[in-house]
Amino acid sequence: MTEFEEEKSKSQIKRELQELKDLGRELIALPTKDLNKMVLSENLLDAVIAAKAMSHGALKRQVGFIGNIIAHDDYEIIQQELAKLKQVHHGEVKQFHQLEQWRDDLLQGNDEMMTLLHHQFGEFDGQYVRQLVRNAKKEAANNKPPKSARLLFKYLQECQENQ
Repeated sequence: MTEFEEEKSKSQIKRELQELKDLGRELIALPTKDLNKMVLSENLLDAVIAAKAMSHGALKRQVGFIGNIIAHDDYEIIQQELAKLKQVHHGEVKQFHQLEQWRDDLLQGNDEMMTLLHHQFGEFDGQYVRQLVRNAKKEAANNKPPKSARLLFKYLQECQENQ
């Protein structure tokens, strides 16, 4: 092999630097509570938190700085942790949509859903749920805020958490 075969092209180096900056932007976009769940060096964490308050040119320079820190840290581990965090988030979103679907089915009068939820959750209070459904229908008919529908959603959420 010659020395030229081992060297990276200028374009390849630019692509790798752009990947590091993109990873830095993803970290900046995360809520602080999620950043604290990740195992990041103190230097990187401080730089990301500082970038959250920046805009325009300062942010652009900070993203470059964060990319440089990531290049010296373990890039693959940071990427894996970010992927795990996203996977957990997608699971929470899926759970939220499931709860919305159950609530909507109950509000439409689906008795099979009531039976299914009763079997799924041991402490499921069918009488309370029927009362919330009745109240939600009255509120919708009278153009009132959907207080009972929200309470129904919260109750289903509690049932799921206590399972």
